[in-house]
Amino acid sequence: MTSSQTPLRLALDGGSPVRSRPFPTNGDSAGRTLGIEEIDALRRVVESGNLSRVGGREVPALETDFAELLGARHAVASTSGTSAIHLAVSTLDLEPGDEVIVPPITDFGTIVGVLAQNAVPIFADVDPLTGCITAASVEQAISERTRGIIVVHLFGGGAPIDDIVALGRQRNIPVIEDCAQAYLAVPPGGDSYAGTRADIGCFSLQQSKHITSGDGGLTITNDPALDRHMRLFADKGWPRDTGERTHVFHGFNYRMTELQGAVAHAQLAKLPGVIDSRRASAQRLVDQLSDLAGLHLPTGIDRHSFWLFPLVIDPAVVGVDNARYGAALRAEGIPVSSGYLDRPLYLVPALTERKVYGKSGFPFTAPPARTEIHYSVGDCPAAETLINQTLMVLAWNEHYTDEDVDDIATAIRKVHGHFVAR
Repeated sequence: MTSSQTPLRLALDGGSPVRSRPFPTNGDSAGRTLGIEEIDALRRVVESGNLSRVGGREVPALETDFAELLGARHAVASTSGTSAIHLAVSTLDLEPGDEVIVPPITDFGTIVGVLAQNAVPIFADVDPLTGCITAASVEQAISERTRGIIVVHLFGGGAPIDDIVALGRQRNIPVIEDCAQAYLAVPPGGDSYAGTRADIGCFSLQQSKHITSGDGGLTITNDPALDRHMRLFADKGWPRDTGERTHVFHGFNYRMTELQGAVAHAQLAKLPGVIDSRRASAQRLVDQLSDLAGLHLPTGIDRHSFWLFPLVIDPAVVGVDNARYGAALRAEGIPVSSGYLDRPLYLVPALTERKVYGKSGFPFTAPPARTEIHYSVGDCPAAETLINQTLMVLAWNEHYTDEDVDDIATAIRKVHGHFVAR
């Protein structure tokens, strides 16, 4: 359907929807790059008789090739993106009540490792267009108890990581990159990939990510000491290479299986093509929507990895908020979410009701925290505005056709034109 054929009446108000057919999704084969390569890899593992990474070959091969692809010296595989971040956080050697600065717009997995290490997440506000934390907001959140910073490259767009790393270096605060949504993204300020700009980069192989093994995680670093620590932490602190059955510090069993490793390794070869396809379709959409007033589109398309395609509206121009705009797009058959999250991360019950260690309130009580920690509405105003008023995210997929993108563009122009013209 072309824009000239677009009916003026919204589907939300009883008009005909732009799209009735489903789009490819990451939840089925239509939207995944899984094929004979992954089947052959699984067969190879099963026929070997060894499904464990202990003594296996597939996981070490994945680690080697992933590090090489990203331009890092070391990579450690684990069971999930959440575990990957926990590995990274474990290197901070946190004391109870220490603080780690985190963003409020992200998956809960970003802060699980902080809580598991008995530390307190401190939320820095975000850029009102990208949803990523900034050096200025991080600086405002730093205290004498700050021991780390976790930066999320949201939706596949690069956060200002170099500025945040520079700030961290000045204060001797390590920086961790959460790249679960940002494979092969290139943050502003350089040509190297997300995950290689700070001390450690963390990636997810969960079902919805650019490549998948169902679940799985990868961390990268250039520091051999950090690599060693994370490798031990993922295996209960057991230094198997020394021949001893001992445990040098507390750790978890986060070992990736050979089955996961084999599938992820096969997927890795397809990753550049996945990113190229997502960028090409994103560029097509941007080209069709760039003239719409009050609609902010992603920039730097060739550096973005488009896990999702973010849209930010100006309610003062458009005349409605993201809830109404998103509902209208969904009625047109477009896969869009208003706000991405229901609430900023600091307002989930696990934090507001202190549901971490029974009824103790730990680690938010003082002591061990430097002060009694309570999270509330208004802590991060820009993040709350994005979620409640301005941000929408389109599901994005490497198998979108030109027709798919054109239908999305037609629906957005239809909805946008309707609201702006009122």
